[in-house]
Amino acid sequence: ILSLSHDEVVHGKGSLMGKMSGDWWQKFANLRLLLGYMFTHPGKKLLFMGQEFGQWNEWSEARALDWNLLDLETHQRLQHWMRSIAEFYRAEPALYELDFDGSGYQWSVVTDWENSTFAYIRYANDRSNFIVVVTNYTPVPRYDYMIGVPQGGRYAEVLNSDAVEFGGSGVRNGELNAEEGEF
Repeated sequence: ILSLSHDEVVHGKGSLMGKMSGDWWQKFANLRLLLGYMFTHPGKKLLFMGQEFGQWNEWSEARALDWNLLDLETHQRLQHWMRSIAEFYRAEPALYELDFDGSGYQWSVVTDWENSTFAYIRYANDRSNFIVVVTNYTPVPRYDYMIGVPQGGRYAEVLNSDAVEFGGSGVRNGELNAEEGEF
């Protein structure tokens, strides 16, 4: 279960951005990672007001959101990430068709605590339609990282929270070849 409810960002608990560790850049990277994980994880999605652009202040019904933050490039890029991941979610049946069915989700890497990495596969009703998700919870790029995949072929990176356009470092993997069971 992935639970991000509005209660996490009100009643004295602070904003998600305020809860992120690290320096300014790392806070944005961590929030992009968290929101990307939420959108690729099974279950319905919930964003609370201001999370889509990195609201620093806790939400309050007594005042407007801090829309002026969108004057800053970092917040614009976070908003661009959210728009892109939401569009990707809507376009990929593997991310929503089997949300509440265990056959729509398969762990690929779940025990790599040393590299702080998870990988999983999301399936659509048509099992040939799937998305491989790899998450790295550190600021350290992982090259030549092996994960399991359901079929051989060419795999291309289609969305990366660390892309420059979203405010990231620009490290990417590009297109990779895989044999069934390894990547």
